[in-house]
Amino acid sequence: MNSIDPAIGKQAASRKGFSIFRRADAKAFSEIDVMDYVSVTPEMEKSIAELQEAGIEEGQAVKLLFSAPGFSLTYAWFKSGFPLPRHSHNADCLYYVIAGSLILGSETLGPGDGFFVPNDAAYSYVPGPQGVEVLEFRHEEHFNIRFLAKNPAFWSKAAETVKTQMPAWRDQPPPGPQA
Repeated sequence: MNSIDPAIGKQAASRKGFSIFRRADAKAFSEIDVMDYVSVTPEMEKSIAELQEAGIEEGQAVKLLFSAPGFSLTYAWFKSGFPLPRHSHNADCLYYVIAGSLILGSETLGPGDGFFVPNDAAYSYVPGPQGVEVLEFRHEEHFNIRFLAKNPAFWSKAAETVKTQMPAWRDQPPPGPQA
């Protein structure tokens, strides 16, 4: 049986070994090297710093549950009103809604629903009124994120949304049952 490597917060797994992972052992993306930011302009860097300063971290929890060569599983909880920018990844992504809801284009997805985003396809979604918890399956253990929101107005609006939502985010419980 394989175990978590505490130095990198990743499951020490092989294709041949049976592995168990536990949510309690999952590391936040901010604590590990799993995702690279690419094509970030100086203006975007400034906007992202403003979002950080405004409290964007209060609106999300993103954790790596499992990683093995060529595969990863992530848990993400985005609270209501979270301004998720239009973006892409260099890996195929399969999303499964475990609690709450999200709006993707003209579709509302809830528990048991999901969607597939091929590598380098642009997308964004809006968390529902109670937020959304999703599982993200990827065919890569290390991947990138490319923000496609180039309009300064988007970033200004996102910062205002964070400032408005942040106090409520502090007390917002996850939409699903927690063990």
